[in-house]
Amino acid sequence: MFLDSAKNIKEIHVNAPGALNVIKQTLVGPDQGWAGWVMRLFTVAPEGHTPRHSHSWPHINYIVSGEGIMYLDGQEHPVEPGYTAYIPGGTEHQFINRGHQDFVLICIVPEEGDV
Repeated sequence: MFLDSAKNIKEIHVNAPGALNVIKQTLVGPDQGWAGWVMRLFTVAPEGHTPRHSHSWPHINYIVSGEGIMYLDGQEHPVEPGYTAYIPGGTEHQFINRGHQDFVLICIVPEEGDV
């Protein structure tokens, strides 16, 4: 069993090529007892973005706060709190903050995707 506040979970600045002003927190994963899967919280600061990329594993996403753009296979989709998405493996994607406050989203991936 695991219980904690996201306020207490380590923030990691994402330094991947193509990322700008992105923080990742690993909320629940194998270290907390959830073998095979990882739930992460990403905070994208204003004018920030994740890398535009694709990979073999799927994503499940939930927008927590802020407004942003979800780029999927060549199209930009405005998203706001309450939006959910399933992104199949092999789909080019990116999260972009074009707002004036943090854009925060939950991302669940198989353990192999938590790189």
